[in-house]
Amino acid sequence: MVKRNHKFKSGEGAMYYTRKAAMRKLQLNIKDFRQLCILKGVYPREPKHRARAQHGSQEIKILYHKKDITFLLHEPIVWTLRDRKIFNRRIKHAVAKQNINLRDIRLHNYPQLKLDHIVKERYPTFIDAIKELDDCMTLLFTFSTFPATKIITRELTRMSRRLTVEFMHYVIAAQALRKVFISIKGYYFQAEIKGETVTWIVPHYFPYSPHRGEMVDLSIMKSFGDFFTVMAGFINYRLYHSVNLVYPPQFAHTLDSEETMGDEQKFVSERIAALNVDLLRSDGGNNGDAEETELLEWTGNDEDLPHVSQIRQEAQSVNKLKTLFKGLKFYLNREVPREPLVFIIRCFGGKVSWDKTMFVGATFDESDETITHQIVDRPTMDKQYISRDYIQPQWVFDSVNQRRLLPTNKYFIGAVLPPHLSPFTKSDARYVPPEELAVRKGDQEEEDNEKFEAAEVNVDQEQISDDEEVLDPEEEQQQQEYALMKAYNDERTDDLNSGKDENDANDNEVNQGAEKSTQNGKEKPAAGGDERQAQEKEQPAKKPKGMAVKPGKVFKENEQDQRGLTKHDEALRARMVKSKHRKLYSKLMERQKQSDKEAHILASKRARIEKQKKAAQTEKQKKQRKQILA
Repeated sequence: MVKRNHKFKSGEGAMYYTRKAAMRKLQLNIKDFRQLCILKGVYPREPKHRARAQHGSQEIKILYHKKDITFLLHEPIVWTLRDRKIFNRRIKHAVAKQNINLRDIRLHNYPQLKLDHIVKERYPTFIDAIKELDDCMTLLFTFSTFPATKIITRELTRMSRRLTVEFMHYVIAAQALRKVFISIKGYYFQAEIKGETVTWIVPHYFPYSPHRGEMVDLSIMKSFGDFFTVMAGFINYRLYHSVNLVYPPQFAHTLDSEETMGDEQKFVSERIAALNVDLLRSDGGNNGDAEETELLEWTGNDEDLPHVSQIRQEAQSVNKLKTLFKGLKFYLNREVPREPLVFIIRCFGGKVSWDKTMFVGATFDESDETITHQIVDRPTMDKQYISRDYIQPQWVFDSVNQRRLLPTNKYFIGAVLPPHLSPFTKSDARYVPPEELAVRKGDQEEEDNEKFEAAEVNVDQEQISDDEEVLDPEEEQQQQEYALMKAYNDERTDDLNSGKDENDANDNEVNQGAEKSTQNGKEKPAAGGDERQAQEKEQPAKKPKGMAVKPGKVFKENEQDQRGLTKHDEALRARMVKSKHRKLYSKLMERQKQSDKEAHILASKRARIEKQKKAAQTEKQKKQRKQILA
């Protein structure tokens, strides 16, 4: 009997499950299904042909791959979620009967999720876990600012607070911080850990305000938080042992006490105080004395590895950046955001303190004469010391991003600060602000000056090959004089030979006019010489017309014709693309047009702002002139 192929029983029609079918397959409700998918890293898929995957339906449905759902069927957590459903029903039954003892017993025996095996399953190697650390730290820093609520439990906020402080201590000990930036969302930090770039956001500390459930579903965020706390524990353990730090660390100030859990201000103060103290090392060393990494030199030719000089320069700049604030002492005023500044200054080898009467953990007083910088965010200061610079907080961030100590005159108290440029812009961005272009130009000039100085130093150290003979200075001078004399003699003989031919041609004319020249008392050779000079003057006038020199003219292209040519070229280029790559090519072109449009909007916005500034400045000058004349 011939086997018949039924519709949607093979191909894309049999490869996908809808969310409803997947929940029916796993025997879970929507809440448990979402939690399971988040923990296992299973997400909806976008089919190539949606109509076939949905069995001919034109609706937009959430689809999951059949292999993913089959993979979830063998997960032990599924049984734990089912047991939780049973326990929830039993707890409700005990509460309805007002049996408090039975309720407490069942709450004590409530099934707990064990996620260790899932972390090992999703991240087979340690580097894989480091690559996914961005979202983990961003969410944990967010949860660390939350109070305990019905959904976000106290245990989750407590673990988030501890894990984030541990991570910041590792970044300080390893000197791994590279870029910082202030935005409306919070403080952006970027560190280099095990060769991988990790970027996270620390939110500003604002009072917590409850919100409605339809704005943000905190239960989904809690599922991510439960997984990330286990993941961050594994990562911190490995990172601490890589830099010889004892784990779990013993902080000088307690972060888990009841007072810190109840008072947010006290917790922030204790957290910052913990960042300002070195941790205990397993090898008995000191965190303050960081070992200098030895740079490896490339022994081959630059042609073998063309980017070797760029790699060497980057390594040297990173080594200088690690000790940017070494030997400097900072004092923070009470109005300054302390946590990001303490974290940044400690990462680059600086010492920092604050008013001990306001916050705990201060290491030196304001009257200390060895303080080099005092960070202030107020228009004036009544009492100032001559031995230190009074600067605004932005100086610290800009110095780190430019990898050098900037001049402090632009960041004095009450000064109008320069724009705070983002270090995360790409070098091939369509729109670059003029201030960033000026910074790049200055950096390029410094690099050129360094190269020029290096070339001047190495002039006397040029290597001479074995085939070349090393001559004495006297012998070199004699050879040069001989070469000059030889060149002069050759030129002289050529001139004499050319003059001889012209004299032979004019001998007859000179002999015929000899009698007339004697009668007039004039020498005929002189007249002959005048004729030759006249002939030489007439010769340049007989050059061909094509050799004439004409003044150049600037060629102006027609913009409309140029646009038409570019459109024609784009159409031809699109035709050359293979049919299977046309969709990808169209996406790339749309993305390019979108980026061009955004760059044009930013450029026009900047021009409008500059025009408004200029108009306001001229108006101000007019008012000043009127006041002077009045």
